[in-house]
Amino acid sequence: MEKIDCPEDFRCPISREIMKDPVTIVTGVSYERKNIDKWFNVYNKRSCPATMQPLHSFDTTPNHTLKRLILAWRETLVDAPSSSSSSPAQPSIKHDEMVSLFSTLDSSPFKVSSLKEIRAIVESGDDMRSEFIRSGGVEAVVRMLVSQSTVDNCDLVSFQACEEALSLLHVLPLSKQEEAFELLSKPEPMRSTAVVLQRGSAEARFHAIIIFRKIAKAGFDWNPLLEDRGIGLLKSLLELVYDEICSKASSYALEVLFEVVSLSKKSRLKAIEAGAVCVLIELLPDSNRSKCEKMLLVMKLLCECPEGRAALVDHGLGIAVVSNKLLGISNAATKLGVKILYLVSNHHPTERVSEEMLMYGAVKKLVTLLHLEGRCSTQKKVLDMLKVHGNSWRRHQCFPCDLKDYLS
Repeated sequence: MEKIDCPEDFRCPISREIMKDPVTIVTGVSYERKNIDKWFNVYNKRSCPATMQPLHSFDTTPNHTLKRLILAWRETLVDAPSSSSSSPAQPSIKHDEMVSLFSTLDSSPFKVSSLKEIRAIVESGDDMRSEFIRSGGVEAVVRMLVSQSTVDNCDLVSFQACEEALSLLHVLPLSKQEEAFELLSKPEPMRSTAVVLQRGSAEARFHAIIIFRKIAKAGFDWNPLLEDRGIGLLKSLLELVYDEICSKASSYALEVLFEVVSLSKKSRLKAIEAGAVCVLIELLPDSNRSKCEKMLLVMKLLCECPEGRAALVDHGLGIAVVSNKLLGISNAATKLGVKILYLVSNHHPTERVSEEMLMYGAVKKLVTLLHLEGRCSTQKKVLDMLKVHGNSWRRHQCFPCDLKDYLS
């Protein structure tokens, strides 16, 4: 995402990148053409990403005016490079004025406007961010977030206020020592954040997952929230994991998913029920090293449950995808892949599993691992698999006959 300060309307609401080819849909919101096309045609979405309104038409109209404005703005950056290096004027907001802004959140019907004004002040510099925290801003915004998300039926205006609150809160530090963490990690604010994650616009969901990631890194018991929001929360996380437009949102959601399934067997069963195994199998082939390792780690945890192993075996490409990652990505990925295959083959020693491991090259790679040094625990798992399935595998011509001693 570009770090250049620019008018908010110049950024695509989906990717948060400055637009090059903006187009407008029937709701009047403009998007980068390739992003909105992907939203409609690849993900088969039938709503506006920014407002979540159902759409009756998926036509897009080039926004020539916005494109000219963006081009003109870019030219000013080229023509006046020195202006970017000059220090922007910092708003001088006294304590009393800051508190006055907070008070409008409870009394004013224009909460979104008040939040936007506060956000502009907070983002103007570290001093203003510190003043916001010292003046009780976090408590005021969190209180408003909770109150608006619990309004009966949570109308559009109230929900927009919740989204704007997260756009402000996601820029704050959330370590355990910070006041913001203590306030946001309480059950009610976490529930409100989860509601936005499940129902919000693309930008709001991104802000929600940033908050969840920060809280997860600081240490958080996800079980109460999971009990409250149920499988819907996990489905929303998986939808973000599947997001190919915003890679950061996908990566952050994967990190949060790992923290959630690490908690207990119950959380893993819910993730399996939400379709986590299938999502990971479908994403693994095209994932980079870092993401691949994270996905395999989550899959290993899920395969510790019988239901997770069954989901992997039942998926036509489960064994093939895991086998393909052995010796091809990193040592960590190989170890995780071996652990997954070990769990599946030992607890599901069926003829189908045995044949797929041989067919997709897993057996050949397992044999190679026996000749590598420094993999004691991994080699032991390989030997165990060879002894369990060896009689079946050595009937095939491709099985190395010189390994018969390992099968005794």
